[in-house]
Amino acid sequence: MDENNPKNEGDFVEDAKVELTGMAKEGMHHPSTKPVLTGAAVGAIAGGLLPLVTWPIGLAVGAGYMFYKRLRP
Repeated sequence: MDENNPKNEGDFVEDAKVELTGMAKEGMHHPSTKPVLTGAAVGAIAGGLLPLVTWPIGLAVGAGYMFYKRLRP
């Protein structure tokens, strides 16, 4: 744990594993599922509108960003 950065607690990979497992088991009832799906949708729309970026890339980036923000606000 970095004492200079109190938000960075614990191991990121372990936190991500626990969060993904919870999302997989609880589905839409998990508190992280809806924000991650919303980020994926926004990313897909943005990817469709931007040149040189396709919607699948936008979807992955949007979901990844929201998932990261759920782990490290």
